[in-house]
This record gives sequence, C-alpha cells and structure tokens, in this order.
Amino acid sequence: MEILFVSHKYPPATGGMEKQSFELIEGMRAYGTVRKIVYTEGESHFQFFRKLNGRILAMIHRYPKIGIVHFNDGLIAAVSLWHVGYSHLRRVVTLHGLDVVFPLKIYERFIFPRFNRYDHIVAVSKATAAAAVQRGISSEKISVIANGISHQVAPKTSITEWEKFQHTYHLPVGKKVLVTLGRPVKRKGFSWFIREVLPLLPDDFYLVMAGPFVRETRPIEKWLSRLPSRWSDLYMLFMGYPSDQAVIRDLLRDPTYSSRVKHVGKLPSADLGILLSHAEAFLMPNINVDGDMEGFGLVCLEASACGTIVLAAALEGITDAIQHLRNGIQVEPKNANAWSKAIQKLSYDDTEDRRSTFRAYTLTHFSWEKMVSEYADLFRELIIK
Repeated sequence: MEILFVSHKYPPATGGMEKQSFELIEGMRAYGTVRKIVYTEGESHFQFFRKLNGRILAMIHRYPKIGIVHFNDGLIAAVSLWHVGYSHLRRVVTLHGLDVVFPLKIYERFIFPRFNRYDHIVAVSKATAAAAVQRGISSEKISVIANGISHQVAPKTSITEWEKFQHTYHLPVGKKVLVTLGRPVKRKGFSWFIREVLPLLPDDFYLVMAGPFVRETRPIEKWLSRLPSRWSDLYMLFMGYPSDQAVIRDLLRDPTYSSRVKHVGKLPSADLGILLSHAEAFLMPNINVDGDMEGFGLVCLEASACGTIVLAAALEGITDAIQHLRNGIQVEPKNANAWSKAIQKLSYDDTEDRRSTFRAYTLTHFSWEKMVSEYADLFRELIIK
C-alpha cells in the first residue's frame, strides 16, 4: 500500500503531536510506501496551508498508486475539507483533543461535523473519541489508537550524575523532588498545584518544573492583555500559547513559594532522564478548562519509562495513558487534599519493585511499533473496502 501523510506538526518543532507524527510516518515504512507533505518551518504556516491542495494534487499525480491520505490533526483536516481533486482516495484524520473541543461556534457547528465526510477518524484516546461523537462524529467512523513510547528510554540511576545535575541547576540537596514537565498552559494545572497543593506538603518536598518557559514578560503578553478575554483565550488555545506562564512567573517570584519550587527550563534529553529517574514522583495535575482538553498524556508514559512513579489527574485522555495502580496513580482533579495525601503516601508505599512493575506495564502496553501496526491494519482495511 502507498500512503500520503500530511502534517503541520513535525520536527524540527518539538512536542507530543510532532513526536507522534514523526513516529507514525517513519514507522509506516515497514508496512508500505510512504509519501509525505510536512511543515518544516521553511515557510509561514499561512503559505503552507494556502499551497496544500496543489501540493497534494501534484503528489498524487506523481505517485498514482497512493491510496490513502492521512491528515495528522483536526486543523489540517478542517482546511482540507475545502480541497478538490482527490475525494476518490481514502482519507483518514487523527484527532488529539483540542482539535475536537476548540470553543469557536463556527467550528463546532459548521466545520467539525463535516469531518464525517472523511472515510475514517482515529482518536488518540477514549476521551477524545467520546468528545468527537458528542459533537456529531458518527461512532461507526471512529476508532481509538493510543500513542506510543520509545523503549530506548531507561532509568538513569547514577548517584554521581544526579549530584552533578543538582549542582548544575542549583537544586537543594536532601529534598524529595517532585517533577512537572510541559508547556505552561492552563489545563496542565501547574499554577493551581503551586498555590493549592505545595503549601500542604511538608517542607522536605521540592517542586522542579521543566519545559519551555520565558522568564521575562514579552510584548505579545501586553497586547493580549488589551484584548477581550474571549478573544485572547481563543488566540492562546489556537496558537498553543503558554496561557499559564505569566501566573507561574509571578508565583516563582513570590517568597511564599519561591523557596520550594524552581523552573529549570527546557532540558536536554539526557538531563531530563536524570531528573525523572531520581524524582520522588512525576506529577500531571491537570484541571478542567472549558474549550481545552488533554487528549492523551504522552509525558506520563515517558516519565514512567524512566522508572518514575507517576501521579496524574483522573481526567480526560490521561486515564488512557495512566491506569490506576497499574502504571501510575490517578488522583481526583483539583482536589488539593487528595493530591497532598497521595504524594505523602509515596514515602511509605514507594519501593523499587513498584517502580519496576509500573514501568514494565507501560512498556508492555505502549510502544510506537504497536501504534504504527494498528494504523497499518486500519489502512489495509480501508483500501480493501
């Protein structure tokens, strides 16, 4: 079989969707012939989308054996609804979460329901699939294929490396380190956790935050502050803007919290592995945000693969990634007392055996190879129909 993959989320940009897109495209080479049209930052997004219909037509003209066109998220699928010239091919869309619940009326009422015109829709979690069906997608057209994880990730248990890491990033010694990772968007619940949960924990717990972070106020923040909140919220959701960043910045400067939390920024993968491997726990304290959702929770699996105990909010697609007491611990969302108790309980329950058991479950049930295989099976079925 021959598949054309179309994606605007692709390396060198980084993120969960970019990683999933790359692994799917490269992994599919084991099952068939792969063609791709991907955004690689060589032009503006506007130009990429403007020229996309013509590029797809040129590709299928050059390679007439293409039988499947795969769009790797809802945005690119929405734009492609108005394309012409290749409706005779099987067309598949992958939905990730925000592209289902994006809170724009014209999108909710007139664009998203038209995704039923595609031959099949893949959701990355049961929660994403349920949200899509609730918004008008035929349940007969949708299936769930979970994201994967690299099995090359392994715990980095060297004490020497950990001491070097603490020195390099100026972390206090002798603390029980809790870790969060990711872009500072509101649904991640980072600022909520600092305000509501951290003060409930004993002083020997210390929060280390990692991921993209701008420490100084940028001009765009001042521009956004002048807009009506509805417009600024839509802009931040659509652009993936770090909507919690300004609040976190203020909390890091507040003496009430500053001695108990540090943001180390975006880390090299080797350093991130060291941090996760020596943490007391990895936290994903997501909260419900209208018009946004966590489609899966790939970072939870990456932390688990490093041998870290994962505590994650029992919310949305996270529950597909972290299954309670199998590869992590689910905690009631936005319940500060529940989070405090679950974290403190780790000191009594945590053992190396438990870490190993949770890690083994993650590696057994999630892999990029498994994900790609399921997509390949789906593509074959669609071609036969």
